[in-house]
Amino acid sequence: MKKTFFFLSVIAFTSGIILTGCQSSEERSKNSQDILQHAKNDVKEVQQDLNQAQQEYLQFKKESEKRICAHEKSIVDFKAKIATEKRENNAIYEMRLAVLEQKNIDLKKKLEEYKDAENENWDKFRTEFNHDMDKLGQAFKDLTVNNVK
Repeated sequence: MKKTFFFLSVIAFTSGIILTGCQSSEERSKNSQDILQHAKNDVKEVQQDLNQAQQEYLQFKKESEKRICAHEKSIVDFKAKIATEKRENNAIYEMRLAVLEQKNIDLKKKLEEYKDAENENWDKFRTEFNHDMDKLGQAFKDLTVNNVK
């Protein structure tokens, strides 16, 4: 009798745990749908972030290419100016201009080779590139300034 009572109590206890611990198929389906919806939302957000990063990269690249072209035009103008003017410092100007031209070529190559717009290094690259472009632009402005005091 004790064994039967013990056996029935264990079965009742186990059944109670199983019934209260299990979810109905409807609840599981709802939970699965919620999880799926959250995953879809996450995918949409990631896709939007990716699209935005690509747009920023393309805009930055376009603006930088314009600045590089402007520098190339300045180089051509300075070369023509040096060729037409007879100064004792023409050799110095030509040397400085060659250095600036090489820096411009290096920046153009650096921009063309950069392909990782989605990476966290993008902000660092953009900041450094803009800084280098600003320095180069200032160097072009300073090229013809006579710093004699």
